[in-house]
Amino acid sequence: MVLRGILFLGFLIGIAFSLSFGEGAEPSGSFSFPDAPGKEVLMSKCFQCHSEGMWKDLRTDRRGWEAALYRMVGRGALWTQDEINTMAGYLSTALPPQANTVSKSRDATEGDKP
Repeated sequence: MVLRGILFLGFLIGIAFSLSFGEGAEPSGSFSFPDAPGKEVLMSKCFQCHSEGMWKDLRTDRRGWEAALYRMVGRGALWTQDEINTMAGYLSTALPPQANTVSKSRDATEGDKP
């Protein structure tokens, strides 16, 4: 009798869990790349080695994305200059620097000026 109660309780917890976090439910911090020119190139070139999770917290300007892409070329990525420009343009629009990051970097560089 006690075993039935435990099994029934486990069953109810399982149902509650599946309703809360069922298939198709996206985590609250999920990220999706916006549709824009360059997305297809990015998906075909970068997602051979990287997953989406790697990208969602990385935010930088076009120059920073170009640097990241050239580092990948240094590690063996075979991309043309046009593909690098296309991907850097897309990423700088889809994953731009956060506002507070830009202002901090500007303050740091302006502090060095006479």
